[in-house]
Amino acid sequence: MKRIATMKKILLIALTVLVSASFGTVSAKEKKNKKQKAVAVQPVELKSDVDSVAYAIGMVQTNGLKNYLVSQLKVDTAYMADFIEGLKEGTADKIDAKKNAFYAGIQIGQQVANQMVKGINQQLFGADTTQAVSLDKLMAGFVTALVGEKGLMTMEEAQGNAHRLTQQIKERATDKLYGANREAGRKFLAENKLKEGVIVTPSGLQYKVLKQGEGAVPQRTDKVKVHYEGRLVDGTVFDASSKHGSEPISFRADQVIKGWTEALTMMPVGSKWQLFIPYELAYGERNSGMIKPFSALIFDVELVDIEK
Repeated sequence: MKRIATMKKILLIALTVLVSASFGTVSAKEKKNKKQKAVAVQPVELKSDVDSVAYAIGMVQTNGLKNYLVSQLKVDTAYMADFIEGLKEGTADKIDAKKNAFYAGIQIGQQVANQMVKGINQQLFGADTTQAVSLDKLMAGFVTALVGEKGLMTMEEAQGNAHRLTQQIKERATDKLYGANREAGRKFLAENKLKEGVIVTPSGLQYKVLKQGEGAVPQRTDKVKVHYEGRLVDGTVFDASSKHGSEPISFRADQVIKGWTEALTMMPVGSKWQLFIPYELAYGERNSGMIKPFSALIFDVELVDIEK
C-alpha cells in the first residue's frame, strides 16, 4: 500500500500539467449552457493476474483524485471527458515537442499567476493586502527576458531595480499602515525619559531600577533565568512568564531582542528593572502577532539567576 500511495502522489503531480492544458477559462455564456459530456469507458478483459493487478492499481490511484482535481486544480466536473482526453494524450507513448512546450508553458503560467504574484504582493504590501502588481507588466518583463529580446532595462539593472524598489514600496506600505504606531511609541518614549528614575543609554534604551540585586552580572553568552511581563505602550499585556508556568523562563542573554540583551548584561542577579524599549531595539518593522511593526515595548524583568 505504501508503494501504491507513492505512485498516486507521482500521478497527481504529473496530472497537474495535463489538467492545466485541458481546462481554460470558461465564458459566462459557456458556463450557462455547458452540459456534462458522457465519458466513454473502454471495455476491458482481464486475462491474467498481471492484467488484474494493473486494473486494480489503476482504480486505487483514483481514490480522492476527483476531489483533488476540483478543490486544488479547479477542474470543472462538467469537462471530465476533456480531462480524460488530455489524460490519455499525456499517457501516450510520445508527446510531440510542440505540445510538450505548450503544456510546460501552461504549468509555469499557472505558477506565475497563482503562486509567484501572490507571494510578490504579500512581500510588497503585507499579508492582508488588497493591492497587487500588474500581471501584464510582470509578464511583459518575463517574456522579454526569456526570449532574449532587448528590454527597457538590462538584466543587471532589473536585478538592482527589483531589490531597490521592493524595499521602497515595502517601506511605503508599512509606513502607511503602521506610521501612527511608530509616532505613538516615539511620543511615549520622549515623555517617559523625563520621568524621575528613568535612565537612558546611548542606544536609546530606557530603564528604571525597581530593585537592585547584588549578584553577578550576566555575559552575553550566559544562560539566564527571568520572570517578566511585556506590555505595549497602551498598557496591553502581550506576554508574561506567568503564562508559561510558575517557574522562571531560561534563555541565553544574546538570543533575545537587542533591548533585552543590553539590559540583562547590566543587571546584577536579584534585580528587577522596568525596560522601555524603542522599536529599533525590539521587533523593528516585523509584525509579531499582538506586536505590530514599529512598536515600542515595556517590560518588567526580574533576573532570578544565571545558569552555570
